[in-house]
Amino acid sequence: MTTLVLCVDRTNDVGHKTGLETPVVGWEAVRSLVVDVGLSDPEDSSVNSLLETLKVARELRDGDDDAVVAVVSGASDSMVGADRAVASQLDELIDEHDPDSAVVVIDSAEDERLVPIVESRLRVDSVDRVVVRQARDIESTYYLLKQFLADEELRQTVLVPIGLALLAFPALTIFTGVAEAMAIITAVIGVFLLYKGIGIDDALRRLATQARDSLYSGQVSVVTYVVAAGLTLVGVFAGALSVSEIASTRDAFLPAMTFAYDSILWLTMAALAASTGRLIDEVIGGESVRQSYLNLPFVVVGIGLVVRGFAGYFLERAGQVPPVTVPSIEAGAVSVEGFTLSLGNRLGAFVVGGVLVSLIGIRIATAIGGSAIEDGEAQPPSATESASARQDADDAGPKGDPES
Repeated sequence: MTTLVLCVDRTNDVGHKTGLETPVVGWEAVRSLVVDVGLSDPEDSSVNSLLETLKVARELRDGDDDAVVAVVSGASDSMVGADRAVASQLDELIDEHDPDSAVVVIDSAEDERLVPIVESRLRVDSVDRVVVRQARDIESTYYLLKQFLADEELRQTVLVPIGLALLAFPALTIFTGVAEAMAIITAVIGVFLLYKGIGIDDALRRLATQARDSLYSGQVSVVTYVVAAGLTLVGVFAGALSVSEIASTRDAFLPAMTFAYDSILWLTMAALAASTGRLIDEVIGGESVRQSYLNLPFVVVGIGLVVRGFAGYFLERAGQVPPVTVPSIEAGAVSVEGFTLSLGNRLGAFVVGGVLVSLIGIRIATAIGGSAIEDGEAQPPSATESASARQDADDAGPKGDPES
């Protein structure tokens, strides 16, 4: 069994320092090459790589294996040319010595890129990476930094914020103090880390993609979402305006109830517009509508009634809103005198109304969804199925007595 102990040098350090052409084959030739490279640059790691090649070959020979020692290098100005040069030298060695397998000796991550080239031509039993013991931590750190700088996304995520912070700190110290500058930079970095950690950037990217797809597809929900956003702004403005008219108080409960009481009507209409638009899109684009989309508008209205009822209960108790008065009703011979709802009756009426609206929504969604399922089950057979059935009947022929 012949084993090729191959020392690869992608950057052609051996050729540059000794002026020799590769491949260099044979025990004595490689040992002389070690001396030449060591005298040229004693600190070069190629010396250790060549010595490791000789060591591996000696161990194989001690085990009664036929070992061929060789050194190949990429003598070219470009990386592609260097790889092709190594491939050409390797083909030459294989044609001359016909090895059964190879042991590749490397001394850097750059040389490790040549391993697939060797594997494409010869079975590789082992890859021996030589790292100088004194420089192990330094070299590992160097390659980690090199891989880090090669990753564009990681580089933008880490280096760009650090660079901006270093540029902003001197500018902020001119207009503010050192402590204020540090506080501002720390706050900005914290917001950025939360922005990336929670995944807000991915959510915004998905939202932009969905909005673009909705615009291109002409969905009704695009318009209803805009309407919902406008109604939401109106509701927030109405609630804030009502809170500003309240006399100053230390308790935040009463302003919160005032905001909810005056804004919930607009917010409910906003949610109702958004859910209705989504429901219309489902009706237009799909064969059947899910029950959740049918039930959502009723749930929104029910929640609005319940919130309005509780907020009105607390505000009426605090004397901020008048009680609910039902006017007199006359319809022919039937007449109902006007009356005023008490606090409990007012709250109960809104809560019961919200629950009833939700139950009505569930009933309607169940009825429509059940009818859609029944329609799907009761669909007539297709033309293909009918033709197949007729063909089977014809093949079977008439039943009964053939003579009749």
